[in-house]
Formats: sequence, structure tokens, C-alpha cells
Amino acid sequence: MMGKRMMMTVMLLAGMMRMYAQGVRVTYEHDDAKMNQITVMESGNGILTPPFYYNLLHSRYSKNAASKNKTLYRTTAGINLYNQKDEAEKIDSALVKRAAIEALNVADRSGGALDLAWQAEGGKLTKKLNEYLKHVEMIRTQGGTEEEYQYWMQYYNMYSSAIKITQQAYQPNAQRKREYLRIYEDVRKKDEMLVYYLVRLFNKGKVEQMLAQSYEKPPTDKAGIIRAAMSRWKGAGMTVIDKPITE
Repeated sequence: MMGKRMMMTVMLLAGMMRMYAQGVRVTYEHDDAKMNQITVMESGNGILTPPFYYNLLHSRYSKNAASKNKTLYRTTAGINLYNQKDEAEKIDSALVKRAAIEALNVADRSGGALDLAWQAEGGKLTKKLNEYLKHVEMIRTQGGTEEEYQYWMQYYNMYSSAIKITQQAYQPNAQRKREYLRIYEDVRKKDEMLVYYLVRLFNKGKVEQMLAQSYEKPPTDKAGIIRAAMSRWKGAGMTVIDKPITE
């Protein structure tokens, strides 16, 4: 029984090996005509077989098939790729340099901690703006109206907004510095005008105070006023009488 099983197993394996061998032989069956055509197409070497088939049906193709092989195209493509590599390296180097320059531009144009112009001009501009605000607050104490106070206060808000916009603007530090200096000059001129206005308010208050003091105790002794007037009138008359006549 065991011998029969072994025999059947051996026969089965032999049949499978025979089938596999036939499949391999069929799969890798060589075709000289196809191989020659592929060789001519790829490298230009060899001949087309069978010759009568190509001469009869594809005579034009058989005459120039070898000259149209892919070797020339592959060589040209390789040269072009090599040149493209050099160009790509040049472009990459240019882009790297440009990126470095642009990074410096971004750093130069960005505000915040990189605002070198504010570090140079911000101190005196802030001081002048605070002086202007101090003078604006004096309008009320010097007798100015609320409308006048709001008028001058609007300029303070405008200058403060201009400073913030300049700090946030995307522009070079040199341009930002010029903007800070323009704002400083505007604040200085406006503050001078405000000081002149405060002096006028102060002088106006002094005059009004003096006028008020001169009328604090109006004369009430009418009889005394009349007697003083009569005395001055009599004195004036006596002076005229006593004057010698020269005619």
C-alpha cells in the first residue's frame, strides 16, 4: 500500500515537471526575426529578417530603419539632461542667493523688534508727543472750551495712529526713519501753535481778572462824589479868575 502511494506521488511530480518544462519552453521560445527587428530599432546593428518580407511589403522601412535607431536619440537626451543639470545648479545657486537677499529685505522691512529706525528716533518722538499731550490738557485749566480741547486732541490721536501705522508698515528702515522724522516735525510745529494759543488764553484770563478786580467795589458815596466834583470845578474857576489879563 505504501509502495503504491509512493509510486503515485512520483508519477504526479514527474507530470508536473513535464508540464512546467513545456510551459517554459513555450514562454521563452526564441524568434530570430523579432530579435533582429528590435536590435535594428534599438541600436541600428543587424539586419531585418526575412529579407523578402521587408523588401516586398516594407521596402521603404527596410532602407532607413537602421539610420533611425534610438541610440542617437538616447545620446542627445543624455546630453540635454547633463546640460539641464548644470542649468539647474545655476538656478538653484541664484535662488539661494536671492532667498538670502530677500530674507534680509524682509528683516529690514519688518517692524517690531527689527525696527531700527524706531530705536534711533522713537525716543525724541515720544517725548515731543508727550509734551504736546501735556499742553493739550492745559487748555481746560486755562479757560479753553471743550470744543477747542477736542480740536487739539484730534491731532494727538492722528499722530499716534501715524506712528503705529509706520511701525507696522512693510518698508525699509531708511524709509521708516524718514516717516518718523516727518511726524516729529509735524508734532513740533503743531505744539508751537498750541503754546501760542495757551499764551493767548493765559493773557485773556489775566485781563479778565484785572477788569473784574477794578469793578469789585464800585463807588456808592454819591454825595462825596458830588462834593469832590464841585471842589474841582471851583478850583478850576478860581484859576481862571486869578490869571492876569495881558491884552
